[in-house]
Amino acid sequence: MDRKNDLKNKYPIGYNVFVATPKELVEYLDESGDSPFSSWLSNLRDSKGRAVIRKRLNRIRLGNLGDYKSVGDGVYEIRIHFGPGYRIYFGVDQETIVVLLAGGDKSTQIDDIRRSKGLWKEYWR
Repeated sequence: MDRKNDLKNKYPIGYNVFVATPKELVEYLDESGDSPFSSWLSNLRDSKGRAVIRKRLNRIRLGNLGDYKSVGDGVYEIRIHFGPGYRIYFGVDQETIVVLLAGGDKSTQIDDIRRSKGLWKEYWR
């Protein structure tokens, strides 16, 4: 038996190849036209943390979401292992549009998740 064909049968192409799909990042805007995510990021005092978050956003644009999980109701949480444990909350509109809802850190996680779920519901109204 041919070794190359043997490996193809064991590991189909979908298993072997990871294709990162680029994402378009958009920010949720409230009724007054303000972005809760942008407000949080611009008010962040930790300049190194802000740089790490921006770097992560660039990776997301390339299709690499990294460490994230669902927190329910269509909202996801990206965990950034830096500083106080920054979080980015988002929803997905279609497959390639990531809607940035809010940000926070581990200490405000419960309130941030609740708020983000409310913003996500508003987004769909």
